[in-house]
Order: sequence, then C-alpha cells, then structure tokens
Amino acid sequence: MATEMLEVYKCEVCGIVAEVLDGGGELICCGQPMVRMSEKGIADGGKEKHVPVIETTDNGIKVKVGSAAHPMEPDHFIQWIEVVADGQTYRQFRQAGQTPEATFCIKPDAIVVREMCNKHGLWRT
Repeated sequence: MATEMLEVYKCEVCGIVAEVLDGGGELICCGQPMVRMSEKGIADGGKEKHVPVIETTDNGIKVKVGSAAHPMEPDHFIQWIEVVADGQTYRQFRQAGQTPEATFCIKPDAIVVREMCNKHGLWRT
C-alpha cells in the first residue's frame, strides 16, 4: 500500500515510529510492513488525557496534551507534539519527566495539532 505525506507508521516488532515526508512506497521495518497509525480525537474518548488543547499566547500558541495533564512517566509519556500550519510542520519532542506541553511562535489560524503517546498512539485536534 502506498504511503501519503504526514502519515505516521509504527513497527509492530521494534516499536519505531516514522512520519512520511513524501508519499510513495511501502514502509518496511524488521522485515515486515509498518502499520499506519490512525489519528484519534475527541470522538475516541481521549479528551481528558490525550486530545491536544490549544491556548493562544502573546507570541503564538501553547499546546497542552489533554484537559487534565497527561502522565509523563518512564513507561507512559508524550513523545512529541506537532503543529502543521501553512504547509510547514513544527515539532517538539518530549521525554518522561517533562511537562506534556509545548509552545510555538505561530498564529493559531488554520492549524492541525497532533501528539504521540507512547502507549495510546496518535491524537489530533
């Protein structure tokens, strides 16, 4: 199956995650096809801990993961927060122990925000 730009895939063997920058062929890892991750949202019941919440700031936006702060423990944390706006992608990587939020110096107009939870997958606004 051909990939499309900005799709996110995960290897079911080693757990590596890849985002497609240019559509095309199939992604293979550990000798087998990678699995496309579906974007989950409010309808999937993750609003409290997973769906990104966007706040406007003086310099742009702040993205918080969940209306209640998402855990940032070694075995359960947000790996990255990403904003797609005007054909550009902005991403901040997170680690266990850090806050589940990120700030971006961009206008909050016509944006898509996604985040990756290491246990519960890909979520978006």
